[in-house]
Parts: sequence; structure tokens; C-alpha cells
Amino acid sequence: MLVLFYTFLLENAMPDVSNDKATNIIYTGVAGTGKTYRLLQIAKDYTDYLPRANDEDLLKQLLQELSWRDVVCLIFLDFQSQKQDLVKVPEIVNHRFFVVKAAQNAREKNLSNTAWSVLQMHSPTSSQTVGYKNRASQAYFDKDPSGAWYLLPDSLMLLSELSEQLSEFQQAQRDNSASQNQRFSMVSFHQAYGYEEFVEGIRPVMAAANQSNNSASQMSYAIADGAFLKLCQRAANDPQQRYAMLIDEINRANVSRVFGELLSLIEPDKRAGTPNAMTVSLAYSGRAFSVPANVDIYATMNTQDHSLAPLDMALRRRFRFIDCPPQPELLPTVHLNKGSEVTDEAESIDLAKILTGLNHRISQTLGIEAQMGHAFLFSVHSLEQLQMALTEQIIPQLAQAAGGQVAVLQYIFKDEQQLMPAQFIHDSQTLMNNETSNQMASQNTIATQNSMFAGQQSYFAQSMHAGSYTINTDLIAKTGEFIKPAIYQRLYP
Repeated sequence: MLVLFYTFLLENAMPDVSNDKATNIIYTGVAGTGKTYRLLQIAKDYTDYLPRANDEDLLKQLLQELSWRDVVCLIFLDFQSQKQDLVKVPEIVNHRFFVVKAAQNAREKNLSNTAWSVLQMHSPTSSQTVGYKNRASQAYFDKDPSGAWYLLPDSLMLLSELSEQLSEFQQAQRDNSASQNQRFSMVSFHQAYGYEEFVEGIRPVMAAANQSNNSASQMSYAIADGAFLKLCQRAANDPQQRYAMLIDEINRANVSRVFGELLSLIEPDKRAGTPNAMTVSLAYSGRAFSVPANVDIYATMNTQDHSLAPLDMALRRRFRFIDCPPQPELLPTVHLNKGSEVTDEAESIDLAKILTGLNHRISQTLGIEAQMGHAFLFSVHSLEQLQMALTEQIIPQLAQAAGGQVAVLQYIFKDEQQLMPAQFIHDSQTLMNNETSNQMASQNTIATQNSMFAGQQSYFAQSMHAGSYTINTDLIAKTGEFIKPAIYQRLYP
């Protein structure tokens, strides 16, 4: 039900791909709000699901006009394509080519005799392992001492047409399995991503070695098209269909450097075929180029990571921006008393309320851009999964956003007024001081006799870095107060 609701929300936020006007959209939001998921859903709108042919029909068509000799030769060629040269009669009879041919001829009995007859009839008179009187004029097969048959090397030239038919059949099978035509290209930007990968660049090319003069392979350089240029070429050759460039994390790269002179061309009214169409010369090849009108661009942008490159105004005005906020309403409720028919709120943990409460306090302390997305809890369906999500994802991310400030983390998790066993976040300094006090109390006599040691302990306690946090070990071990729903309900707004 939640997935259906999520799909409904996405459908209402999805662009209309039937629109003839080019679309440039960037989905923005904090981590975990489903931005990349939206790209994957958009990709489906640019995918053609082609009707698949029946593999059995393809095979019947291949074998229909072939003789038994041709079928057996075809079986040997098929085994050779799988790096197997020696074949025994049971393998031939059980091969699907043989089985389908027998069905076409309405044959059910004496199939092994048919295979033996074909093999022996087309064996050479010089064979040392086959004794047969009524041999055909042309030999194709021979048998080794172990009883396995093989194709004669001299016969391969006679089977070129049959080999070509097999290759066409195998290619048809591969084309049949790839029953999708994807009218999109998807890339993920990163700090090293540039114009050369996206538009065009100079790439090394290894030339094949020359066998005639024993010269080694040589490296040369050639201009190669990038992901966006390849997509535009496909779109230009198919103007009746729309194509999409999908870019994940667009602000992880220097966008102005990646797009280069294409920055002006991506505007909808500057596309090829529009009244204000623009054409530029590409940087490396010098080719004249304009962006086809049937190419749409969708991207995601993480607004949370301040280390990412900001988008300049020139790029911003060429895109529409759609905010993707956290959607706590998509999250389920975890019931601890699953065996009971009656739902007890005291034994339930409402993940939507947890996310809402956390984000409210995060906004107060760290700002809206530090909020958590619903994806962090979307796959949580048990108390153990919730504990793992907190310790392995949520707390570490919030600690990084808070710069390790224990007071901020404890405020977010409502730990300030709680006893230490019930705190999600512990102050490492406090823990160390408590341990030091306990150690000094238990060794009071030794400490009194050795005042220098006591002074060193005090100095060591003060020199530890202040403000470092520790996750409660009971939460990590899934014991103590953290097996009770009340401690998680405390996080509600």
C-alpha cells in the first residue's frame, strides 16, 4: 500500500513526456528524499518495451528446410561456438536442434539410429574407427578412439553458409532477449567528470599489432564522442521520439566546464529547428552542433552537502527546479506485538512521527538543509532494522552535519534530561571522566601514595578532545532501554 501511495505521489510530480517542448528539470533536496529514484522512474517513460518473438518459432524457422545432415552439422557448429569439439551421440540426440527437427518430422522412435546413420554415412573412407559400406561422397565427420565424434577440418569450408545461418539465429536470440529500446542515457557527475566525458574529448586508441612484420601494438589518439553527444546523435536520427539525458548529482562536478559551449544550446528556444536555434563549433572536432529539440534533460542536486560546487546563475536560469522534501507520510509503523490482533500504540513505533520529530529539531539547530530524507527509514519494518538505521546511518550523518557537537546531537535525540542508560548519544568526555573517577575511587590508597600518578590521570582526562560523541553501546548491542518502544516514542514531535 505504501509503495502504491509513493507511486501516486511520484506520478503527480513527474513531467509530461508527451509535450513537444524540451524539458530541463533539476530535482533538489536533502539526502534520502528519492531524487535518484525519480530519475529511474523517468527512465521508464523513455523506454520502449518491444514485443518478443518466440524462441521456439525462431528455431523452427531455422531448421525447417534443413536435412538431417545439415542439422547434425549445425549441432557440431553450435558445440564449437561453446568451445567443445568432441561430441558423443547422446549429446547430439538430446540437443534441442535435433529434438525440434524430430518433432517437425513427427519422429519419436529410433532417433539414435538416425544420428548414427548420418554420422557413419558422412565419415571418410580412410577412417580407422568407422566401418560403414554405404558412405556418401562427401565426408563431414569422424570418430576418435574414445567414441566421440568431431567435424573434419576440411569440411568447415563447405559449412560456411550453415555457419552464417547459425550466427544469424544466435544474434536473433540475443536481440530477442534485449526486448527494450532505451531512449535515454544516465550518468553520475563527480569531481573529475569533465567536458571530455560528456561532450567530446581526445582518447587513446590501441592499434592492432601487424603480424606480417611482427610490429608491436601502437597507441594513437582520436576524438571520441561523450555521453551527451551520442544521445543527441540518436535523437537527431529519430525526431519522432523523445530522448532524455539523466544526470545524477549534477552539482558534484564543475557544471560550466562539463557543458562548455553547450550551455546556451540547451535552452528550449535555442534547440535545433526552433526560431532561435543556435549552432556552435565543438571544441575538439570543430564540428557544427546544435542540441535536438527532442532531447530532455533531468538532473538531481543534493542541497545538503556544502562541499559540492554551487550552480552558477547562467545554468540555473536554463532549468526548472523542483524541490523534493522529506515525505514522512510514506513510512510505516513498527509493531512489536505482531502476534496480537489488537494494535497497542504503547507497543508500536510510528516511524513517520520519529522522522518528523527529528527533522523539527534538526531544523531548529542545524537548519532545514540538514534534514533527513524518508529513504533512511523507508525499508525499516522491525525494531532491529530501526536500531541499525540509527547507529549505521542516521546518527553518523547527523554527527557530521553537527560537527560532532554533543549538545546539538543530544538535543536532537532529547537526551538532555535522560539518565545515561537512556541516552542515544553519550559525551565521550563525560564517559572518560566517569571511568577515571571510578578507577580513582577503587584505587584510592594507591592514588594517595602516588600523587604524581593522580596528577597524570587528571592531565590525561583534560587533554582528551572535548565535544566528541559516542553512540550508546546498549543501542549498538540492541539491549537495555533500547528494546523498549518508549525510548523511540520519545523522539516524536
